[in-house]
Amino acid sequence: MNIVFMGTPDFAEESLKALYNAKHNIIAVVTNPDKPKGRGMKMVSSEVKQFAESKSIKVYQPLKIKNNLEFINDIKELNPDIICVVAYGKILPKEILEIPKLGCINVHASLLPKYRGAAPIQWAVLNGDKTTGVTTMYMDAGMDTR
Repeated sequence: MNIVFMGTPDFAEESLKALYNAKHNIIAVVTNPDKPKGRGMKMVSSEVKQFAESKSIKVYQPLKIKNNLEFINDIKELNPDIICVVAYGKILPKEILEIPKLGCINVHASLLPKYRGAAPIQWAVLNGDKTTGVTTMYMDAGMDTR
């Protein structure tokens, strides 16, 4: 199965590692662009990018994905069977959601519908939740809706 993986932080890196270690064919990784970090404001790559590069997996870092025909065409040319999304941080447009034969799957760091959107782990901690979990779902054009 040909997989495009989309994610950025260390939470996403663990899912990428699991797919890689299970010997799935990860044909590309999409992650957010490098950004300045720390006192020296040195450019730092995401954990997902660092792992992908260490395994010689092609990395894409588009500034935007909506209405980005070059990026959308790049993903179409890869012809993935599935796109796995974990804490990527951008809403996928319909044009991308329709590319893979088997659809797009999202791993969300909460038991939906609680804590939809960004920062679900932080909100669970701030609210003192005693129990939390992870939701895996097929994606559609809404956010955390399917």
